[in-house]
Amino acid sequence: MRRKLIVANWKMHGNLASNKQLLAAYIEKLSQLKNIDVVVCVPYPYLAQAQSMLQNTGIAWGAQNLSKDAVGAFTGEVSASMLKDFGATHVIIGHSERATAYCESDENIATKFIQAQQHGLTPILCVGETLIEREAGVMQMVVGKQLDTIINRYGAAVFANAVVAYEPIWAIGTGLAASSEQAQSMHKFIRGKVAAQDITTSTSLKILYGGSVKPKNAVQLFAMQDIDGGLIGKCSLNAQEFELICRAAA
Repeated sequence: MRRKLIVANWKMHGNLASNKQLLAAYIEKLSQLKNIDVVVCVPYPYLAQAQSMLQNTGIAWGAQNLSKDAVGAFTGEVSASMLKDFGATHVIIGHSERATAYCESDENIATKFIQAQQHGLTPILCVGETLIEREAGVMQMVVGKQLDTIINRYGAAVFANAVVAYEPIWAIGTGLAASSEQAQSMHKFIRGKVAAQDITTSTSLKILYGGSVKPKNAVQLFAMQDIDGGLIGKCSLNAQEFELICRAAA
């Protein structure tokens, strides 16, 4: 059985004082949970704070993006090796909020994915469709293309050291959420897509749901066969709500 994984995505929220309170609450409430892994993806400036507070607690930390380049004259970029300097273990790749705002292509995201792996980071690859694409019935084609960009370049085996997060774009920050059946259907499709190339990798691959997970829908979502946890945005900023989601997974 795949061990459940819950990833907190703080997005562009927080400051030193509020982070200290939130991380302290995480430590108090989550450190003793069994049968679950927790990762906190913080804004770049707070990686040192996360490292200082979370080391030796059982809660891991990571970043929300990285450069597709290893080093160079790329003003404002942050490399994978820089993230490693602060003990990061995971990095979110291709979140729709970034891909949309900064026009990131599937090819660019694929390069970031492999850059993370080459530096010992676990990429959390975000895939998903818009509401128009879902209503048109092409959601599997859209998600399949996102996965194929990586599979065709690097092979399905690269997913052995990765996490996939299905985040229907229409559900992010809107309060809407896919039903557990809708989410399960897409998670099954994603696993099947990888299985067509590498059955062993597909069996162990963790696929998270990332579209408005809340305490009230977490139990139903995490009960689905192919949903291995969640990528949590808004509710990760509230320690009590985040704890309830983690307990639902555990």
